Amino acid sequence: MKKMTLHALLALGVSISAFVPALAQSGKEKGRISGTVSDENKKTIESASVSLLHAKDSSVVRQMAAGQGGRFEFENIKDGAYLVSVSAIGHPTYYSAAFEISSKYSNVVIQTIQLATKSAELKEVAVTGRKSFIEQKPDRMVVNVDAAPTNAGSTVMDVLEKSPGVTIDKDGNISLKGKQGVLIMIDNKPTYLNATQLANYLKSLPASAIEQLEIMTNPSAKYDASGNSGIINIKTKKNKAKGFNGSVTTTYTQGVYPKPGASANLNYRNGKFNVFFNGGYSHWEGFQELDINRNYLNASDHKINSIFTQHSSMKFTNPELNAKLGMDYYLSSKTTIGFVASGFSNNETDESTSTIYLKNPSHSVDSIVYSPSINKTKWRNGSFNLNFRHQFDSSGTELTADADYVRYTSGSDQFFHNITYDPNWNKINETILTGDLPSQIDIYSLKSDFTHFFNHALKVEAGFKTSYVSTDNQANYFNVINGEPIVDTTKTNHFLYRENVNAVYVNMSRQVKKWNFQVGLRMENTNYSGHQLGNEYTVNNNDSLFSRSYFNLFPTAYVSYQLNEKNQFSVNYGRRIDRPAYQDLNPFLFFLDQYTYQAGNPYLQPQYTDNIELSHTYKGWLTTTLNYSNTKNFFTETFEQDGHATIVRNGNIGQRQNAGAAVSAQIPVKKWWTAIVYANVNYNKFEGMLYGENIHISATTFLINLNNQFHFAKGWSGELSGFYRTKGVEGQILIEPFGQASAAISKQLMKDKANLKLGFRDMFYTEKVKGQINFQQTEATFRNVRDSRQVSLSFTYRFGKPIKGSQPNRHSGGAGDESKRVKSGGNN
Repeated sequence: MKKMTLHALLALGVSISAFVPALAQSGKEKGRISGTVSDENKKTIESASVSLLHAKDSSVVRQMAAGQGGRFEFENIKDGAYLVSVSAIGHPTYYSAAFEISSKYSNVVIQTIQLATKSAELKEVAVTGRKSFIEQKPDRMVVNVDAAPTNAGSTVMDVLEKSPGVTIDKDGNISLKGKQGVLIMIDNKPTYLNATQLANYLKSLPASAIEQLEIMTNPSAKYDASGNSGIINIKTKKNKAKGFNGSVTTTYTQGVYPKPGASANLNYRNGKFNVFFNGGYSHWEGFQELDINRNYLNASDHKINSIFTQHSSMKFTNPELNAKLGMDYYLSSKTTIGFVASGFSNNETDESTSTIYLKNPSHSVDSIVYSPSINKTKWRNGSFNLNFRHQFDSSGTELTADADYVRYTSGSDQFFHNITYDPNWNKINETILTGDLPSQIDIYSLKSDFTHFFNHALKVEAGFKTSYVSTDNQANYFNVINGEPIVDTTKTNHFLYRENVNAVYVNMSRQVKKWNFQVGLRMENTNYSGHQLGNEYTVNNNDSLFSRSYFNLFPTAYVSYQLNEKNQFSVNYGRRIDRPAYQDLNPFLFFLDQYTYQAGNPYLQPQYTDNIELSHTYKGWLTTTLNYSNTKNFFTETFEQDGHATIVRNGNIGQRQNAGAAVSAQIPVKKWWTAIVYANVNYNKFEGMLYGENIHISATTFLINLNNQFHFAKGWSGELSGFYRTKGVEGQILIEPFGQASAAISKQLMKDKANLKLGFRDMFYTEKVKGQINFQQTEATFRNVRDSRQVSLSFTYRFGKPIKGSQPNRHSGGAGDESKRVKSGGNN
């Protein structure tokens, strides 16, 4: 461990020391060149290729793609004579007149560039530009999913697991730079799923359905303040090309069990409207083997008084269907309205058998419990979004608005059969418990954002958002006696929850010479209430109410400095909040087996985190980051002992401090070989009180993620990737080291219209999670093995005329943070 830490610190030193020689050559102030690109109808063209050229020989100085509103900007340009060229599919290349950058003319604004339309009819073209797997941008890291062949046949959770800085724990909870509490968004909208359900959903969503992952460790005030460790935005595939076009993908994955799937991405666009559809079907089957050992201790002398061992074998089947349909209508060159309707259907069947041995301190068996169970869960989701966008001028001033409605419905049919035996396997007792757990969640959201540029220098953003959430959860349990179901009044319950969050924000950014500044402030008001109705059979009805209302301010600040063309520094600060998932406030008991329950906590409070980061980028390929965060009222998964049973629920345990150093590099080893390396040293410290016990836990974790991309002749490419994580702590849980390696090969076919990929995931079957948990008078260890070693074959075919349009599509809405906090089903 010390050796790994030393290597990481050496890499950190190399990166930071790279700017020292540059201090002497920072030079004087350099120039700035900006402008906008549109077509003959004055419709802005985003993603047009803009090049800055030397006037004397037309050699390229810099290149970029036009951004939102067709804007482009080159900064820190040395004195000299230049010209600008602009190209876009469907338009002839444009060349500006030559101009000069000097101390007298340091800020050149090019009038709006209008590209002509080619008169000749274009032939069908397939655009297959190669993207890097990882793109490092000033405020986020972008993962291009299709750029890695090993992603073929995998799930979104698999892609996340090998993304830089992202770790997945034994239950599928997502951490970023060693911190849990990541806000997961899909197309800029929260998923409304809690950690467990979100993990299950991402494990069933095929990677072929998504285009990019955007990883933001410290988002601006424009985004929801939720997610103490940042935001990961999952961008699904969209097509902006004119005419009818799209792609279809079919995949077959084989682990121990088969996992076939298929998806389609279709688009039709003419001058006034754009219609898009994407959908997919997957049928995942898999297994999980779980071994648990618990030693129960005396409170007085901490000697073992009994031993619990459990082996569980689980088999799941999870067919899922997802679809999205939308349309954008262009009222004018500046105004667009649209809608998006989406949903998914998930029917999961989990079959489990557990064999439990209760032993005395000398390891002699006292009794045996055999517990087969079946859990059939149905999840349905539907959402509808109305959106509006108006661009006031070519400078980027615009107004957007989104209205969203989202509904989740679920039903869980549970069957638990517990048979108790003596040490000789003679039956002693037998019980059958069934459960019917319906749930419904309704989410309403309205948001609007306004952006304005003052003299092309000061950018001001302001907006508001309001959301309302209603949940209705029931738990109906029955003891089956002599074949007749009898209501279990100790477990049957009914819980209602209502929540309203209102937010306003302002965000300002400006560039002054080599400095770039951004400050923001977001205010959120939260109002919620819960009502546990109990059931009609108990005397006191278990009826209880709780409610709360509070205001919070969330400031953000960013400063960056461009020392020279090779070195850039930045520092940022942000305050974040994590609210509990809706179901985690539900006090119901959810049975996993006779000795393990899950439960909600109606007294769970939100946690608040202050984050600060300092980073340095050298030549655009090497980035070093130092980060520190302090979380108050930290909540995480906790374990409480009740006899021989363990109750798992989220609880506030106190304070968490996190510090780390990360190095990210994209190294062109050869012309055909690029190595992407990410290394992170992370220190976590937990302090607090839980169930009457003091908690003082700390650990240092080292994570390395290596991705090798190979590009050969004649359309061949390959990938060899993997990650390794040392021992780490997650609340009460200590996770042992683990990792995995993957490989893939890919071939372009049919004049680059098709692609065939063969991939191998977790080739050496090393992704086996082990750990230990010590709580109250219990010492526990566990080992978890799943169907992670897989081989996949994927085929993709693209068709149509991908001619880029001039208007951006708005396929996402404003119901962002709320969706993250819903738990939905999926495979394990």
